[in-house]
Amino acid sequence: MAKDVAHAPRTVTCGCIAVACTVAFPLFAAAQGSVSQDEARKRLESDRSRLEATERRSKDLQADLNKIASERERINARLVETAKLVQQSEGQLSLIESRLGELDAQEKHLRETLEARHGSISALLGAMLRMGRNPPPVMVASRKDVLSAFRSGTLLTPVLHELGGEAKALSEQLSDLKRVMTSIRTEGDKLRAETGRLNDARMRLAGLQESKRQTLAERQTELSQVRQAAAEISKSVSDLSDLISKLDKEVAAKTGLGSYEQEVAAAEPPAETKAAGAPGSPDERGTSVVLAPSSERVAMLAPGRIKPAMPFPDAKGLLPLPVQGKRVLTFGEKTQNGGQSKGVILETRHGAQVVSPSDGWIVYAGEFRSYGQLLIINAGGGYHILLAGLSQIDVQLGQFVLAGEPVGVMSTAAKGPQAKTQENAPILYIEFRKDQRPIDPDPWWSDASRKVQG
Repeated sequence: MAKDVAHAPRTVTCGCIAVACTVAFPLFAAAQGSVSQDEARKRLESDRSRLEATERRSKDLQADLNKIASERERINARLVETAKLVQQSEGQLSLIESRLGELDAQEKHLRETLEARHGSISALLGAMLRMGRNPPPVMVASRKDVLSAFRSGTLLTPVLHELGGEAKALSEQLSDLKRVMTSIRTEGDKLRAETGRLNDARMRLAGLQESKRQTLAERQTELSQVRQAAAEISKSVSDLSDLISKLDKEVAAKTGLGSYEQEVAAAEPPAETKAAGAPGSPDERGTSVVLAPSSERVAMLAPGRIKPAMPFPDAKGLLPLPVQGKRVLTFGEKTQNGGQSKGVILETRHGAQVVSPSDGWIVYAGEFRSYGQLLIINAGGGYHILLAGLSQIDVQLGQFVLAGEPVGVMSTAAKGPQAKTQENAPILYIEFRKDQRPIDPDPWWSDASRKVQG
């Protein structure tokens, strides 16, 4: 009994502690919950702020990308437009120079004719002077005077007639000479004015090309890798086909060419479908890469594109000639060596502007064996365009170019009297290939290009 009484205070104390703990724990838990909610709220607000900042940054980046795309589109459009103006001026200069050549030849012929007739005219004038010293009698006083007058008139009539004809011919030739010399001065003025316009257009073009190079600055590392690989490959390949095959893989791995080739391959019909349908049939063409609803001709003019506007086979009759010039050798024509030409040769002006005939990726740009300065454009779907004979190349390996975009220039005239003769005119070699085999490029040229070739 005493023990029970002794333990009572301890039991009461423990019970009080237990009750106190039971009461205090919910209060502590509530305090802890309040702290956790505050932290969660703060974290939520922090996350929301970061999300908003990220969204703003994303919008800013998208705006920058849109601005870059818009600038690229503007530069591309002006590049194509200015290159076209340059080629038009070159065409006008060629016409003016041709007319001046014809006028110079006419002037030379007229002067030589006048010089050749100088002797006969002098003889006639001498005869007239001698006749003037011994004129027929004014009055007939005797039979002798009648005979003298008759003889003088008989002799003078044909002489005067011949002299009159000579004088008339001389007058006409002098008038022709005056007209020719006036035309020469007029054409000379036109030549100087057109030359000024051409120089201005070339200056604008140079500025635009520099702007284009700056827009490619962000891709310099990628393009530099392609250039290094191309330099190594060009030293080790056995022939041009080997070069194209290896460079295609290199460029496709680092540019949009790879994805475009996959797109074209996915759009091609199976082999059995190709065999069943006639080449170039509507069914076959309908399986090619799908274009936007706009017309093909409008699609060719979209300057902001970063892949070909249409599959290369669908571009027949639309492509511009790469340079203003005269065709001197056609595809399949017999060459001096007795073989058949695998491409087309155009004779051009000195310093003529060269543009890309088609949309595509530059897979080679530089010296290659007997080709000299060689430019190879991959148009997708196994099609390649080769341009050889340029003096200067203004595009980079891996760069995507548009149809009509400037890619280089022909050689300028050397100094000397024979600098601009027909024999020294630059020539551009153009070759189209499908799956590494040369094909006739004629079906692809636009009507305007056919007229220029003459």
